[in-house]
Amino acid sequence: MMRGRSSDGSQKKRLITICLVVICFGFLYVYRGSIFGSDTGASALQYGSKSLRKLGLGGDDDVDSKQEDSSTKFALEEVDDGLAPKSFPVCDDRHSEIIPCLDRHLIYQLRLKLDLSLMEHYERHCPPPERRYNCLIPPPPGYKVPIKWPISRDEVWKANIPHTHLAHEKSDQNWMVVKGEKIVFPGGGTHFHYGADKYIASIANMLNFSNDNLNDQGRLRTVLDVGCGVASFGGYLLASDIITMSLAPNDVHQNQIQFALERGIPAYLGVLGTKRLPYPSRSFEFSHCSRCRIDWLQRDGILLLELDRVLRPGGYFAYSSPEAYAQDEEDLRIWKEMSTLVERMCWRIAAKRNQTVVWQKPMNNDCYMQRESGTQPPLCRSDDDPDAETWRRRVESYWNLLSTKIQSNTVRNIMDMKANLGSFGAALHGKDVWVMNVVPEDGPNTLKVVYDRGLIGTTHNWCEAFSTYPRTYDLLHAWTVFSDVTRKGCSIEDLLLEVDRILRPSGFVIIRDKQPVVESVKKYLSAMHWEAVATADSTSDSEIDSDEIVLIIQKKLWLTSGSLRETE
Repeated sequence: MMRGRSSDGSQKKRLITICLVVICFGFLYVYRGSIFGSDTGASALQYGSKSLRKLGLGGDDDVDSKQEDSSTKFALEEVDDGLAPKSFPVCDDRHSEIIPCLDRHLIYQLRLKLDLSLMEHYERHCPPPERRYNCLIPPPPGYKVPIKWPISRDEVWKANIPHTHLAHEKSDQNWMVVKGEKIVFPGGGTHFHYGADKYIASIANMLNFSNDNLNDQGRLRTVLDVGCGVASFGGYLLASDIITMSLAPNDVHQNQIQFALERGIPAYLGVLGTKRLPYPSRSFEFSHCSRCRIDWLQRDGILLLELDRVLRPGGYFAYSSPEAYAQDEEDLRIWKEMSTLVERMCWRIAAKRNQTVVWQKPMNNDCYMQRESGTQPPLCRSDDDPDAETWRRRVESYWNLLSTKIQSNTVRNIMDMKANLGSFGAALHGKDVWVMNVVPEDGPNTLKVVYDRGLIGTTHNWCEAFSTYPRTYDLLHAWTVFSDVTRKGCSIEDLLLEVDRILRPSGFVIIRDKQPVVESVKKYLSAMHWEAVATADSTSDSEIDSDEIVLIIQKKLWLTSGSLRETE
């Protein structure tokens, strides 16, 4: 009996010991990552407010919970000042084209009360912090390195934007044609079936510009194309040294801006709705609307007033639409009301032919001063760049650092994430690229200077997602952007994931920032599937401040297992 009780006691002690060991290993597993140091990361530490958070993704609730489980599992590695992820989860394939602040599923789920007639549902509505996508956006199955400019103006890989509905819907208008593995762009549009080049020349001819060139001997440099389709109008203007901001919403033609950017044509997701366009007053010399389906008369013509705001004195508005020529009762009514409104705005008809009218904004204030008292709409109350040479040298230094990685056609779509006066973009003049100059919303309002220099850009807060599709830019320039985000108390991980979303595979990020910030970013390279390709500091480059470092990163081309099977 004594021997039996002693045996039972030993077994209990062994069981207790085993339980304690299991519990200890469990704690190690949760707080230190995999006890075997696995790179696959089967476990994770849930971060706090400034770290990777657990979120619910858009879509059906049952699907969201599964995606949520997978998107919050990270492999962690210990570093000197805490934990950094060794890997990020990959978003579900259905999110491969997600635009976080233009997500219609989010609008439905949040039950936002929006006025559809005013296009509010096409405006930006960003997810709250707990619903942000903290995962890497996968490319679609079969994704290929984009075709290089200028060939890309006329053809792209179908696998990169696997949407062919516009080719069928607009087959009679020559928007795009599917040919084998490629989508080809003949240059047509809703109003110019026979090619944007002929249509552009006809407008220049209407205005008596020399050689039927809309450039007008260098006087016309910036254009706003509203409701741009796949941006063939802006694409064909590039040959005349005219840069166009092609603008369209994420509407029933939802991939039109994605096609434009894949082609290497400047474009931006936006809409004339209830908010001002993100461009300063007097930005464009020419604006264009071809069958853009905009109700210009709504709310006492406020949308035409917004167009007037962004047009420079002497600027033009080319309008091709049935209202300009049709003789039915409704079109005649609209034409009469539009004509009366623009006359009160002091616009004059510069030319009118067939289905197109071109109005011109006055060059001075004489007409405004002669208007009768009480005339509606009322009047609103009423560039030298000192660092141009500095940025010319900096860009030259960047290109030297990238010399082993790029050729003349490697980079096309560039974004300067903190443009200031636009000197980075101006220094790239002469290279076959275009630059989206982004000015901080809460910083000095320098966007007007950017446009005065013949460049284009917009304002943005990098604590939120940018209005573009995934995989649309070849190079991002981030000058103290990560420092700014950190100072605002926003998540550096969120910004890294947003940069990765925007950047094309094999694309580059140039980070110019304080040394501690750059060192912090380096900890995430493996997790992001990024590779450091060059670094520089003040000891190797006199243009770099003593407390700054330049880090150039390249995004690797990676595919999910499903994409690999599709490619094979």
